[in-house]
Amino acid sequence: MRNAARPAKNSPAKNSPVKNSPVKNAPGRNAARPVRLGPRSVAALVLISGVGVVFFGWPLLAEPQSGLAHSGDAPWLFGALLPLLVAVVVATIADTGMDAKAVAMLGVLAAVGAALRPLGAGTAGLEPMFFLMVLSGRVLGPGFGFVLGSVTMFASALLTGGVGPWMPFQMLAMGWFTMGAGLLPGPHRLRGRTELLMLAGYGALAAFAYGTVMNLHGWTLITGMSSGISFHAGDPLHENLVRFVAFCAATSLGWDLGRAVLTVVLTLTLGATLLKALRRATRRAAFEAQVTFEAPPGASRP
Repeated sequence: MRNAARPAKNSPAKNSPVKNSPVKNAPGRNAARPVRLGPRSVAALVLISGVGVVFFGWPLLAEPQSGLAHSGDAPWLFGALLPLLVAVVVATIADTGMDAKAVAMLGVLAAVGAALRPLGAGTAGLEPMFFLMVLSGRVLGPGFGFVLGSVTMFASALLTGGVGPWMPFQMLAMGWFTMGAGLLPGPHRLRGRTELLMLAGYGALAAFAYGTVMNLHGWTLITGMSSGISFHAGDPLHENLVRFVAFCAATSLGWDLGRAVLTVVLTLTLGATLLKALRRATRRAAFEAQVTFEAPPGASRP
């Protein structure tokens, strides 16, 4: 009677662990990101980033007689930059297969970010969408982050009527902003307060960087300012850079500071909850999960 109560050696209870289950490679704690950077994706990102740096900074290096201003080249930039942004998506799809779940998540996050942007528009630079972009880029990776930042800025421009020559510059700058969060170290290991502090620090620095980059776009167009902060076409680079720093301090420092402070506050207060929600959604979506079936032990194979 004592031995009858013991399970058989090869009973199902003994062989119940996951390793013998029919489904293999189920998504685990570190589920795959919806978009992984393959060779073509990296090449597309490098290309568009290089083109963006040239378009942002060429007035500083151009000759005085070249007719400086982004107002003349902006329509051409608009026509050239958007296809490059689309090319990033196409290259990513070709490399890894951006399935319907990834597209759905992209649409939801872009819609939420576009809706958040008008909430703080015109109020000391308080823009809560930056907080969402930092956390989304962290969880979903640099490839998804770049696409998300660009699409969100495009959607918010359509929502608020902010379509203009500046929009492709904003799309590229926001793509860089969100991609940078995905490139931060320890995406699968770093958790808790340390991760939040890192994200808050990045959000603050990136908020200032975003404002500075956009200032560089608009600074060369503004005329009639004090000679100490205005752009002088053809002057040595270091002199124009000194004027540019003075221009940023005089015109946008308060806006950039408000954006940075709000991003830090929201990251430290709401970041843990949103990170958990994003990671839970990513795990349940099981991006790139490869499912295979194995015959149970002892079953005859055909």
